[in-house]
Parts: sequence; C-alpha cells; structure tokens
Amino acid sequence: MMDAEQLMRLAIAEAHNALAQDEVPIGCVIHHEPTDRIIGRGFNLRESQHDPTAHAEIQAIRQAATELKHWRLLDCTLVVTLEPCPMCAGAIVNARIPRLIYGCADPKAGAVRTLYQICDDERLNHRVTIADSVLATECAALLQNFFKQQRALGKK
Repeated sequence: MMDAEQLMRLAIAEAHNALAQDEVPIGCVIHHEPTDRIIGRGFNLRESQHDPTAHAEIQAIRQAATELKHWRLLDCTLVVTLEPCPMCAGAIVNARIPRLIYGCADPKAGAVRTLYQICDDERLNHRVTIADSVLATECAALLQNFFKQQRALGKK
C-alpha cells in the first residue's frame, strides 16, 4: 500500500507533465485503495484546452469515474500538489471521495483550509478526511519557479 509521500511524488510527476506543456505545474492522482492502483491522473490543461475547468483534479476525477464506471469514487484518495480551489473542492465532495491529500496551501484560491473549508463543511452531505502539507516545500517550489520564469519571459 502506497503512503502519502509516495502518492504525492506521483502527483508531482503529473505536475511535471503540465510544466512540459507550459501549463501551471499542478498534478493530481487518484488512488483506489482496494486495488492499490492509480485509477486517475491529471494535470493542469487550462491554457492548452482553453478551458477554465481543465484543472488537474477535474481531469483525474473524470478518468477515475470512467475507470470505475461510477460517479461515486468511494474507497479512493485524491492527491494533488496544490490545495484545491472552490470548483475542485466541490467536485471532490460531489464525487464522494473520502480522502484528500494535498501539498501546498493556496492563499489566493484555497477552498479546503485556507479561504474556505468546503471538504469538511458539516452543512454538506459528504465530508472528506484531509491531510495537508505533504511535500509542501517541493510542491510550492514547482509553482514559484514556474511563475518566476514566466515573469522573466514577460508572461503571466
């Protein structure tokens, strides 16, 4: 059974896929506990797909739902390099994903712990067990280096 750091390293590898496509380096994997397999992978594709919903988490959730042939992603853990935004936190709740692991906090859009607490809000019909700050320094460095380079090139 893979631990949180092993899973986060897989998500970081997905973030590198985004980086290779000049996308914001955010990566995500979904681990299916009963089979100990990764059933969903995703990385940010907003720029190349011209799609504001093409976040890493959404890509991975869609792939995992297709793999399981069900919209409920029970017995799964979603692992992502950056704290999910409101859209992605809502998708995690709606997919009934029981566990979330994320790397670094997002002070501008974080909807799990930073700005909002969507994933464990008692008013919603599903709550998620959350582990944060897993390999946070490494996850944050990916983003910081990307945006530093983009500014140097006169982009973003």
